[in-house]
Amino acid sequence: MSRNSQAQKQQMRIRIAQQAARLMAEDGVQDYAAAKRKAARQLGTPDSHSLPTNGEIEQELRSYQALYQRDEQRERLRFLRQQALAAMELLELFDPRLTGSVLNGTATRHSDINLHVFPESAKELEMFLLNRKMRYKYSEKRFHFGNEIRMIPILMLHEAGAAIEVAIFSLDDLRRAPRAPVEGRPMDRAKPHQVRALLAMD
Repeated sequence: MSRNSQAQKQQMRIRIAQQAARLMAEDGVQDYAAAKRKAARQLGTPDSHSLPTNGEIEQELRSYQALYQRDEQRERLRFLRQQALAAMELLELFDPRLTGSVLNGTATRHSDINLHVFPESAKELEMFLLNRKMRYKYSEKRFHFGNEIRMIPILMLHEAGAAIEVAIFSLDDLRRAPRAPVEGRPMDRAKPHQVRALLAMD
């Protein structure tokens, strides 16, 4: 590959990352893979071999938020962390952990709150919510544990202007986190006291 071709490929990679970041910040696309595919189509290169990594998109997302959404994003992030902490206090029997964009600081106006909980069974959590007359929607979501892929039960709650995705893991999963979408390392997960510390820093 010529030096000129390499430069063009790198430039396209940057453009796709920037467009994907804008889609996540403005249009509510929350999945990195979907954002980069849509960005490539919009830029006229749907079959591009220059797709950026999720980490590169996250870096561009942070830059976009700092440049165009600084005050709005900061207020929204604080609100989502407050709602996350309230939900974690409600679900304290199930060892809740906060993860995702609300934890790492890249949450947008469209972001869900992502919680991991560890009950004896999914039914135990469902009964807990039903006894408190809390409505939820059930689904499943794919998570990666090393080379293993597992479908994890999800309960989606809507509380005080925030969507809360509660992923139900086994007790054994307290000791091992699934793989994060950015760079494939184990997900960061925060306990309630760590979320309180984040709020105290604002």
